[in-house]
Amino acid sequence: MKPSAVVTGGASGIGFATARRLLDDGWPVAVIDVDPYALADAEESLDGENAIFVECDVTDEDEMAEAFDRVVDTLGPLGGLVTSAGIARYLPVEETTAELFREIVDVNLVGTFIACRAAIERMADTLSIVTIASVSGLRANHGRAAYGASKAAVKMLSEVIAVELADRAVRVNCIAPGPINTPMLDRQHAEADRSLWLEHLPQKRYGEPEEIAAAVAFLLSPEAGYITGQTLSVDGGFSAAGILRKP
Repeated sequence: MKPSAVVTGGASGIGFATARRLLDDGWPVAVIDVDPYALADAEESLDGENAIFVECDVTDEDEMAEAFDRVVDTLGPLGGLVTSAGIARYLPVEETTAELFREIVDVNLVGTFIACRAAIERMADTLSIVTIASVSGLRANHGRAAYGASKAAVKMLSEVIAVELADRAVRVNCIAPGPINTPMLDRQHAEADRSLWLEHLPQKRYGEPEEIAAAVAFLLSPEAGYITGQTLSVDGGFSAAGILRKP
């Protein structure tokens, strides 16, 4: 039997697609999310699956400790963690307040750190962690001062943990999605934003949450056993592109 896996932010978008994929692959899965309504919908959708659903704020270390203890008590020691919880606001630097900057960093970066610490303390014989960053943490995109900085830091955090714990059977890798069709992106990308992104995407389309979930499933699997400290861009070619020829 597989050890358990935790997906933070697992009630919607990339997190939910990942939870569903891991369940299909035979993982017992704990879905952690701060949104009780999304969590209830996810539980209804995954009714009958080997999953538990825990309402929790990833920035609260005590809440997370209790949540992870519940996971271990119910599903067993942790073999996998996916840190998909995150928030985004896209504003120019001059319109980004320090309060907003701190909030985004707290959820995206500190929340990832807290989840990783909690998983390491409760790991099975081996542990694979996949953090979710963004192409906006790899390249400078307008309006992403706070979001991009937080995701760039997630990448570095992942690399440091991977290096420090490589000799303890812990692997840590990072996925940097491009624009993905999720509820969060729908709230942030107006039609003009989509048109602009599509001009710079070699594949000329947004990705789907299931495509990120497939990459996560690979990195968590034994097939990726010699991969750690890496960042995989799943972005339709965005991070590789330069000048694109107009049709």
